[in-house]
Amino acid sequence: MKTPAGTECPHFYGDYFRGKNVEECRLLKAAGQNWSPDLCKTCPVPGIARANACEHLRLNASVGRPITAVFQRRVQLSPFCEKSKKHVTEPHVGCGECHALPFKFDIKS
Repeated sequence: MKTPAGTECPHFYGDYFRGKNVEECRLLKAAGQNWSPDLCKTCPVPGIARANACEHLRLNASVGRPITAVFQRRVQLSPFCEKSKKHVTEPHVGCGECHALPFKFDIKS
């Protein structure tokens, strides 16, 4: 579903049926964090969902104020791979063990 920022996010939920106006981020709700529509503008989750479709990747989210943006609240992620049981440093790519490349590139001269 499209977020208030205009990007598709698998964790955003909006119910507008018959005059309702219910919006929530289910990723932050599961973590016990408060959500507001301004968090969607800088949230990295839609980009990660577009780049990585691994079913083993779990995103643990929290809302905080990083040092670079002292006055603005942002979604901070702690990605974890349940298959390799490792912290993922680059969630757009993945852990590197779940989806190995099926072939090698050989350069012949």
